[in-house]
Amino acid sequence: GLANTWDYGPLGAELKKKIKDLWWKTFITDRDDMVGLDSSVILHSKVWEASGHVANFNESVVECKTCHNRFRADHLIEDSIKLNVEGKSLAELSKLVKDHKIPCPRCGAQTFTDVRGVNQLFPTKIGVLEEGSDTVYLRGETAQGIFINFKNILDSSRLKLPFGVGQLGKSFRNEFTKGQFIFRTVEFEQGEIEYFFNPDDSKWQELFETWLASMQAFVTKTLGINPDNLRVREHDDAERSFYSQKTVDLEYNFPFGYKELWGLAYRTTYDLDQHIKHSGKDLSYTDPFTLKKFVPHVIEPAVGIDRLVLMVLCDSYWNDEANKRIVLKLAPSLAPYTLAVFPLLRNNQELVGKAKEIFDILKKSYRTAWDDRGNIGKRYFYQDEMGTPFCVTVDHQTLVDSTVTIRDRDTTKQERVTIDKLQEYIAAACKVRP
Repeated sequence: GLANTWDYGPLGAELKKKIKDLWWKTFITDRDDMVGLDSSVILHSKVWEASGHVANFNESVVECKTCHNRFRADHLIEDSIKLNVEGKSLAELSKLVKDHKIPCPRCGAQTFTDVRGVNQLFPTKIGVLEEGSDTVYLRGETAQGIFINFKNILDSSRLKLPFGVGQLGKSFRNEFTKGQFIFRTVEFEQGEIEYFFNPDDSKWQELFETWLASMQAFVTKTLGINPDNLRVREHDDAERSFYSQKTVDLEYNFPFGYKELWGLAYRTTYDLDQHIKHSGKDLSYTDPFTLKKFVPHVIEPAVGIDRLVLMVLCDSYWNDEANKRIVLKLAPSLAPYTLAVFPLLRNNQELVGKAKEIFDILKKSYRTAWDDRGNIGKRYFYQDEMGTPFCVTVDHQTLVDSTVTIRDRDTTKQERVTIDKLQEYIAAACKVRP
C-alpha cells in the first residue's frame, strides 16, 4: 500500500462511524439553526482559484543534497530546534535551516536546498481524451463546497440568519507526513461547519466563545475524553491567516505532544466575497425585516474525524498491570460492540442454544458480538482489548434458574442477572458510564 494511507478494519470502521454519527447528531440533528450538506469531492478549478488554494495552498519542502530525501521544512525545524514556525515565509525557513545547521534526519549531512513551496491540491483530468480534458481538483477541504452552495441552501431551506451548514466528508492533501499514524494523512475525513450571521445583530465574540464551548463539551462529555489532556491555543498574528480575525485550536496531548484537534476561526466575509468576485454570483443575504442586503460573516469550527478517532484510542488505552490485560475503556456509545455473548462450552448444545436465544434478543437493541472459542478468561480479555463494555456468559446455572453472568469490562466485577431483566440492567449500566 501507499505510505501513510490507512484502511479501517471492522472495529475501526464501527468506532469511526459512531464518532461521525455523534458529531452529526450533536451539531446538525439536535440543533434548530443547523442543516447538513453532502457536496462533491471533485470541484471545478475556478472554485479553488477563488478560494486561494491554487495560489497559496502550499507546503514548505526542503531536500537534502546528499541523500536526496525530502522533508517538510516546518516539521524539520520544529523537531530539531523546538521552534514554532507557523506563519514564517519560505525565506525565513531557509535561513533557520542554515543558521542552525540542521542535520538531515536520514544521513546527517547539513546540505539542504532552499525551502520551496509545493501545492497540496491533487489535480486530475475530466474528459474522454487527455488533450481535450479540463483540470479539476480533489477537494483540499470540505468548506468550499458549503460556500458555493450557500445561495442554494438559503433559497431551498428558507433559513434566517444566524444559521449554519455542516458536512462530513473526505478531503485530500498532497503533503509530507511524519508517520504519526492517522494524525496526518493524504486522505482524511473532516467535519466542518460554516456558521453564517449578521455582525450587526450578533456579537461575534459571543458566538465564537459559544462554539468553542460546544467543541469542548463534545470532546469531554460526548466522547468522554479527560479534560486534563486538552488545551486551547490562540494563533498569534504571524500564524493566523490574513482573512481570519481570530483563530484558536483545541489541542489534545497525543503521545507526540499537543497537536491540533479542532480549529475555530472567524473568517469574516472572505470566502463568500472571493466566490462573488470570481463567479459573479450574488451570495448576499437580505434581512427580511430591515430589507438590508449584505454578505454574511462566518465562524468556522473544523475538526479532523481521524484525529478524533486517534484521540479516543489514546485516551481509552489502559494497561491493567494488576490483571495483566490491555483494556480499551471506550464509552458504551463509542464501543464497536456494546455486548458479547458467550456459551460457557461450545460443545454443549443446550448452552449454545440458550446463548443463541439471548444473543438474538440482545442484538435487536445493541451491537452484540458472539464468541464461543477458547476458555472464558481469554474470551473476556479479547473483548477487553476491543473495548466491549459488558460480557454475558451462559452457563449451567442458566439452564436451572434463567440467570446469566454479566461482567463489567473496567472493574471485572461479575453479577447474576435474570434473563428477563438483562436489557433493563444493560440500559441502566450504559447510562452511568461517561
